[in-house]
Amino acid sequence: MTRSLHALAYARPSALESEPDGRRLGLETSQGATPTGRQEHPRFFAGFLTSPQIASAALLAVADVAAARYYQPQLRASLDPVVTGNGDRLRFESFSGCGGVYARLDVLAAGLDGGEIGHGTTNVDVNDPLREALSRLGTDDPLHLRVGPDELAVTTLDGPVVEKKVPLPDRWLRGFAEAQVIAAGFELRAELPAAEAVRFLRALPRAGRGRPPLWVVPAGRGLRQTTRPVPGAVCLPGPERLVALQRVLRHATALRIYGPAAVGQEPASAAWEIVLPGMRLTLTLSPEASRGFSGEGGVLEALATDEAGEDADLISVLLAWEPRIDVADLAASSGLPPERVRAALVRLGTSGRVGYDTAEAAYFHRELPYDAHRVERHNPRLRSALALLRAGAVALAGELGTVTAADGHVHRVREDRGRLSCTCQWWAEYRGGRGPCKHALAVRMARRGAADAPRGDGNGPGAGEDTTVAVGGNAGEARG
Repeated sequence: MTRSLHALAYARPSALESEPDGRRLGLETSQGATPTGRQEHPRFFAGFLTSPQIASAALLAVADVAAARYYQPQLRASLDPVVTGNGDRLRFESFSGCGGVYARLDVLAAGLDGGEIGHGTTNVDVNDPLREALSRLGTDDPLHLRVGPDELAVTTLDGPVVEKKVPLPDRWLRGFAEAQVIAAGFELRAELPAAEAVRFLRALPRAGRGRPPLWVVPAGRGLRQTTRPVPGAVCLPGPERLVALQRVLRHATALRIYGPAAVGQEPASAAWEIVLPGMRLTLTLSPEASRGFSGEGGVLEALATDEAGEDADLISVLLAWEPRIDVADLAASSGLPPERVRAALVRLGTSGRVGYDTAEAAYFHRELPYDAHRVERHNPRLRSALALLRAGAVALAGELGTVTAADGHVHRVREDRGRLSCTCQWWAEYRGGRGPCKHALAVRMARRGAADAPRGDGNGPGAGEDTTVAVGGNAGEARG
């Protein structure tokens, strides 16, 4: 697994302080992106929280996910949350160390008072003393929130005095991107009032090894559990991964559950959203506790096309830190059809430049403060597909075309109504449920003339025709 050390530099530690005029919560920022370019310590907000106790608990829930590994929990993980100012709200995001849980706290305009909200994205320091202080916050007395350096210190900072160096695996970055792509396919599947939400979440079992997948089905005003994916069911893979929601349950006004529209036989991702006064806290879970988002393959099709790359370059200049990206507006501004705009947004998601808000069914603009282009460079299946192309192993020879490798092994890739299938072991195991295999991806790239692939006349095989990929060695494909 490829990883690097990511350096976070803060002017001082974040802290909750008591002043003569009240308490002040200062969240210090690291280097981040803003409309005017990169800044060492951007400032996004200075004002009051309308529900301090609730906001503190919700922020701790996001920090809990950042510090957690729900699979192989004996391994330590911690990466400071990401904050984005979108002009009308603050978003705090984190991703678990195991790569299977994505958390986001949206503090909306109704949750903030008395300050202008800036634009940009960076990390915020959430240290152990701050966590302890926030956990002791027991009242809703006025609390001033500052995200970024103190106004008087903006021009006098002499350099960072707090540095953190944390490992940043490539699969962690890929997972952060995949979670957004998967969520874009969700629909609202159930909504519970506060009392029913609390009752259901507090009664969830603690998952153990060998426990069958859990599904939930709307029943009256609540939910009932089942071990089968019956019509209307939503998968709840690894219910123990919702533990971070316990911090805010007593403040909840509703619970909303989002998932894919179609119910299949295999475990699926879902998003669980707690509605709070002026805020929303959402946890998105991967299909299994032992299965991170990085292997889901939802971004591979977008990475494989030159067209989507060029469209993404165009769309990126039209983004303006919008809290809700309107596809129709972007289509009108760019001159691209809506389907190409959506593909470009997926492409931008792979480099962390957009996220997806299930509550509003819309993308939002943010710039992850990491070298997220590594997602493209180090995606294993994408690299393997490129290697097949460059080795000349892909033949677009019509319905009966075949290519035989040195060992005589052949994979046949077929397209039917835009969907590719393959005779390889990966396809046999996942049936496309975790994105295309490397062979199907190579075929798609060859048809589109991507990345050193031999370019034909553009009239390659159509729907229902076969393409053959010949490779030497083992016919299997590594997981993820």
